[in-house]
Amino acid sequence: MAPNTDWKATNKTVQILKAAEEGQYGVLATVAYNIEHILGMVRAAELAQSPLIIQFFPWAITFSDGLLIRSAADYASRAKVPVAIHLDHAQDEKMIKLAAETLPFDSIMVDMSHYEKEENLRKTKELVGYCHERGVAAEAEPGRIEGGEDGVMDTEGLEGSMTTMEEVDDFVDTGVEVLAPAIGNMHGEDPYRSIGGPKLDFERLKKIRAQINGRVRIALHGTNTFEPGLMKECIAQGVTKINVNRLSLDGYRDHLKVHAAKLTQTQLMEQGVEKVVEDTMRWMKICGSAGKA
Repeated sequence: MAPNTDWKATNKTVQILKAAEEGQYGVLATVAYNIEHILGMVRAAELAQSPLIIQFFPWAITFSDGLLIRSAADYASRAKVPVAIHLDHAQDEKMIKLAAETLPFDSIMVDMSHYEKEENLRKTKELVGYCHERGVAAEAEPGRIEGGEDGVMDTEGLEGSMTTMEEVDDFVDTGVEVLAPAIGNMHGEDPYRSIGGPKLDFERLKKIRAQINGRVRIALHGTNTFEPGLMKECIAQGVTKINVNRLSLDGYRDHLKVHAAKLTQTQLMEQGVEKVVEDTMRWMKICGSAGKA
C-alpha cells in the first residue's frame, strides 16, 4: 500500500517551500529564542507580505517546557501570511519523537549527522517515517556541515564532509521533504573569519540540484555573516529554505547591549521587537519573498 501523503497538501512547511521553488525565491527560516523574537518575526512577515518559517533548537523545548513552541504556533495560526514552525538540528531520537507527538511543529530536522553514514541513514529513515505518520515534514543533512550551533554542539569538532551525489539519492530515499547539503557552508557564530569569508562550492550545488531533480527542496545552513549578493546567488542556484540566526537578531542583540541599563523592561522589549522586525524585513526583501504571501 502506498504511504498516505494527503497531509502534505496542508503542511505549512511543504507548501511554503513548494511555492518558493516555483516562484524562485528564498524563504527565511529564522531562529527564535524568546517571545520578542517570535513577535518581531511574524510582524515582519505580515508587514513584508512574506511567508516565514520560525525555527527552534531543541534547547527551546527543554528550557521552556515547550511553551515557546506552543506560543509561536498560536501566533502563526493567527498570522495574515503563511508561517510554519520548524525544529532545527534535532539530534536526540527521544526528543524528535516527543516533538512530533506532542508539540505543534510543521517540520523537524532529523539530524543524525553525528553518526557514520549507514547509521545516519538508518536512523533518519526510521525517524522520518515517525514524523510522517503524524503529519510532520522532515529535513536531513547529507554529508556533514562543519561547526556547532548555539545549543546544538554534538557535531562540533567532527570533521565536515561535502555532500556527494550518492548521498543525495540515499537521503532522498529516506523520504525527507528537505535536504541541507554541505557545500562549504559552516555553522557557528562567525565561522568564516579564519578563512576570509564564506567559500561555497557552487558547482557542487548545481550538481546536487540536478541530482535532486525536483524531488525535495534545498535548505541553506550556516548563513551567519553572509552578504546579500552571496545569499541571492544561493537562491538563484535553487535554495529555498534559508536558515538564519544572526542575520535577523544582530540588531536585537546590539540593542540589548547598548540599552539594557538605560531603559525600562517594557521599553527594552518593545524596542527590541522593532529591531527584529527591521532586520527580518530587510532579509525578506533580499531573499525575494517580500510580497509573495
